Amino acid sequence: MRDRLTHRGPDDKGEVCVGDSWLGQTRLSIVDVAGGHQPLRNNSGNLWLVGNGEIYNHEEVRADLVTDSFRTRSDNEVALHLLEQRGPDALGDLHGMYAFLAASENGSFVAVRDPVGIKPLYWARQNGSVRFASEMRAFDPEWQRYVEAFPPGHFWTPERGLVRFADAVPEAGHDQLPGPSEPGAPVPEYILRRTRAKLIDSVERQMMGDVPVGVFLSGGLDSSLVAAIAAPYLERRGQQLKTFAVGLEDSPDLAAARQVAEFLGTEHHERVYTGEEALEALPAVVRTIESYDPSLVRSAVPNYLLAELTAQHVKVVLTGEGADEIFAGYEYLADISDDDELEQEIVRMIESLHNLNLQRCDRVTMAHGLEARVPFLERDVIELGLQLPAGWKLSGEDQPEKRLLRQAFEGWLPHEFLWRGKSQFGDGSGAASVLQSAVEEAVSEAEFERERAEVDPELRTREEAGYYRIFREHLRGVRPMQTLGRFATA
Repeated sequence: MRDRLTHRGPDDKGEVCVGDSWLGQTRLSIVDVAGGHQPLRNNSGNLWLVGNGEIYNHEEVRADLVTDSFRTRSDNEVALHLLEQRGPDALGDLHGMYAFLAASENGSFVAVRDPVGIKPLYWARQNGSVRFASEMRAFDPEWQRYVEAFPPGHFWTPERGLVRFADAVPEAGHDQLPGPSEPGAPVPEYILRRTRAKLIDSVERQMMGDVPVGVFLSGGLDSSLVAAIAAPYLERRGQQLKTFAVGLEDSPDLAAARQVAEFLGTEHHERVYTGEEALEALPAVVRTIESYDPSLVRSAVPNYLLAELTAQHVKVVLTGEGADEIFAGYEYLADISDDDELEQEIVRMIESLHNLNLQRCDRVTMAHGLEARVPFLERDVIELGLQLPAGWKLSGEDQPEKRLLRQAFEGWLPHEFLWRGKSQFGDGSGAASVLQSAVEEAVSEAEFERERAEVDPELRTREEAGYYRIFREHLRGVRPMQTLGRFATA
């Protein structure tokens, strides 16, 4: 199982038998600390842990633990000693993206996944045995029908079963600030300052590591803001930010990213691909993201090509994922003016990210040994976003979406890019139309009618059927209802 996931950690691998458990990991070396090799063990050697991800507040948590027990400066070791000293109920103290498995010689075992589900985790139970993995492809064929997505914000132990330790939206996020419900209402200056400071803190916190950190730069608002924060952060340390863009020749995303990069003074890299290259990459992309949802596939193809380029230059990349959900960036949200209704819809979207956008983001990057980080999805940013009343988040007539974010960073980007209209990444980079027409042509109407009911819920379009054929060949036994998310429209 471990060797099927070598792409996720090409730098190192390790394993250990602990009691009745076996732990294995392939490691992507981000923080170069002595003893960072995994599995990590405690001082007495009776508790072991493997982990995937980053704990951004590890220094603060470390300070509250018995520090003389630490063997390394690894952020993942903080999770090991937190479990040892305070038990799994304390996992809510961790801020970051992570999936951990820990086992001890006395037979205890803990599996845990971060509250938003930024990092993946799957499990399968059969005949009294339980197996876990970061991707579905790791499971043996005879285990695939039992595979389920491990729920975010939960830990599992044999004694207590599944226990929720934190929600994607912190409890304080439900306590809204007083403010208007009418879309387009003026945003107070103190809210703009608070929003700006919160995002700056999140981006700078996620620059941690001993390896170069880059930014996926689509030229849209969200990634441009991340780059606008990261560039001066590195400049103050005598470094130059590396940014990366991808698209068909003359695609609007590519042109916009180029101009934003020039304004920010970044070391900019771009990949211009052809329609033939997008189609050639398609089978590998569907196998990589382990999904056949059309919207996800269309955006994953350019992201996969982008990650391939990026991995040649850096090991960590920041992205703009999550901004649309938190700051009401989707057009249909403009029809919701009730604070409670809008909050419910935003919470639903955030809780759905783990097996849609975040699944794509993790898979296309880790396929190339690249770690993606998502500063908009730090829980304190989510908390702030939910506290803002609808009138400040939603745009009025003749106002672009996410106007609060744009106003908060006035002057950080050229006006025409700060207020640039939104386009979906698969559309802006030019991939959507190429993929949709070619895949539809490969599935006749008669074939679609025969195959659409092969899966529950049934396939919606010929394009989706074409992607499903690739998925089915790769993960024949996996049950989509137990593992996959799906957008409302195909």
